[in-house]
Amino acid sequence: MKTSFSIGGIFLSLLCPNQATATQRDTTINTNGNPLFSHKYTADPAALVYKDKVYLYTGHDVPPVKREGYVMHDWLVFSSEDMVTWTEHPVPLTVKDFKWAKDDAWASQVIERNGKFYWFATVSHGSIHGKSIGVAVADNPLGPFKDARGSALITNDMTKKAKISWDDIDPTVFIDDDGQAYLFWGNTTLHYVKLKDNMTEMDGDFKEISVPNFTEAPWVHKRKKWYYLSYAYQFPEKIAYAMSRSIHGPWEYKGILNEIAGNSNTNHQAIIDFKGKSYFIYHNGGVPTEGGSFRRSVCIDYLKYRRDGTMKRVVMTTEGIKPTKR
Repeated sequence: MKTSFSIGGIFLSLLCPNQATATQRDTTINTNGNPLFSHKYTADPAALVYKDKVYLYTGHDVPPVKREGYVMHDWLVFSSEDMVTWTEHPVPLTVKDFKWAKDDAWASQVIERNGKFYWFATVSHGSIHGKSIGVAVADNPLGPFKDARGSALITNDMTKKAKISWDDIDPTVFIDDDGQAYLFWGNTTLHYVKLKDNMTEMDGDFKEISVPNFTEAPWVHKRKKWYYLSYAYQFPEKIAYAMSRSIHGPWEYKGILNEIAGNSNTNHQAIIDFKGKSYFIYHNGGVPTEGGSFRRSVCIDYLKYRRDGTMKRVVMTTEGIKPTKR
């Protein structure tokens, strides 16, 4: 797969993704299949549809050569009107924007409410052991984003069931038809809680959701009268899903949606509808020659539903998708 660039005369290598430094200019990227990008490693995708554009927010794997472990310090943002030609924008958020955080720019999601954009992000806390969830805010989807609270929304000492330090990760937010927002998150234990209208405070106690073999990476969406909860299942991770008639459950397990993604132990999905089609956005380890579990790359394939509302298993392809009609 090749990726072409137009950067006002600046050339970025296609062969060594970690050598490409972040530019402070917008960069046009014409993709040709999966993975989408080969100049940087991109992971843990989250997508937002806003005013006829898709905004793709990703993590950014930057481990040194031969380092087998997660090294992530910032997040990236891309936008597109057709899902094939993407614009990379300046880095919108880094761990340093959360003064209370230590490092580890793990999975996140951006959601719009009342003209503001809220970024829920996983980081390591600077003084409370373990992973935490912070919230940043901006007036447009490209940022710049600023810490909305000055403190973490969720910290590891708030959740007691899982005896690990990384159970408070992978936030995803869903706003229901009645305007009520919910935050879902977790590793091995799945939590959810109502959010206040300001999107920066919990509204009541959080609850647990039980679904088979939950590992991490929850994503919630709604289509017609069905609520869908997809998540990373077992390890190495597949994506499974459950359905419900209510955001509060009960959730009925429906099976595997996406198989193990290439040579990546993790799998992390975003599901959106855009211009009449449904899309499944995920990552694999498919960029040669160093791609893998700690050097991941975002991909997009089609998602299809059956008449009864269940989702068909996603077929991962190297060809990817065709441009949407403008």
